[in-house]
Amino acid sequence: RRRPQACRLLPLRVRDMGEEGPQDGASALDRPLAGKAHAHEKEKVLLLCTRGVTFRHRHLFQDLLQLLPHSKRENKLDTKRDREVVNEIAELKGCTSSILFEVRKRMDLYMWMGKTPNGPSVKFHVVNIHTMAELKLTGNHLHGSRPLLSFHGSFDQQPHLQLLKEMLCQIFGTPRSHHKAKPFHDHVFSFTLADGRIWFRNYQIVLDDERKRTALDELKLMEVGPRFVLNPVKVFAGSFKGRTLYENPDYVSPNTVRSELKKGQSSKYATKVKAKKRRKTHLDRHVPEPDEFAELWQQYDDQDDA
Repeated sequence: RRRPQACRLLPLRVRDMGEEGPQDGASALDRPLAGKAHAHEKEKVLLLCTRGVTFRHRHLFQDLLQLLPHSKRENKLDTKRDREVVNEIAELKGCTSSILFEVRKRMDLYMWMGKTPNGPSVKFHVVNIHTMAELKLTGNHLHGSRPLLSFHGSFDQQPHLQLLKEMLCQIFGTPRSHHKAKPFHDHVFSFTLADGRIWFRNYQIVLDDERKRTALDELKLMEVGPRFVLNPVKVFAGSFKGRTLYENPDYVSPNTVRSELKKGQSSKYATKVKAKKRRKTHLDRHVPEPDEFAELWQQYDDQDDA
């Protein structure tokens, strides 16, 4: 009696009939699936923060969770020194990228972005934070829709900016095949480079007449929020470790800024003390002559006091 042979499953290649291949310069997120999914199609971002976050930082954290449907959140980290544990958490969660909110002195927010587990990673100082609940703008878009990414032309001029652009594309670009993503675009993530910093804005794409979808001249942008500015500090070769690939020479620590401000305030007090000393020295050197009429009314004053 013959035994049935085991069936071999051949890999299937999915392709629409009559569909042309991707054009040159097309984004990696928009390429059609063929066989195995592209690496960008499996992109998942881990979002977590350290202890000591303020309400403003927590609201920004919640806004990013809503804007990135391919993100996963994790509990707060108990340590600020051993950041390599983020790679282990990302591996357990099945994430390929991670965003870490590191708060120092309950005032300064640093945002770490890294590709886990091999890197690279970048450290930003986040300033000028305005959340969606704070702004209350008129713009609005569907939750889970895929964004269009708009970058300033200066990102292609320097090598470290090209690296930052690629990392931002992979982290903020929602994969097309993600189960929580909506299959259309209705908002734009804008990354503008000015004063050596990256300015983030989120706009809704508004069209007054739905029948004129192809009329690009009639499209309007309405800001949704949030707003924040990323000041790059360092770029590392590894994920939260490794040698330094780039260090911002114009970056000034907020501790240095606060210390200079305190020195400026203390200089006012020191100036007052020096003025009093100069006045006392001047009076000691130039003793005023006694007034001949000083004791003229002294006897009347003594009688009034009695």
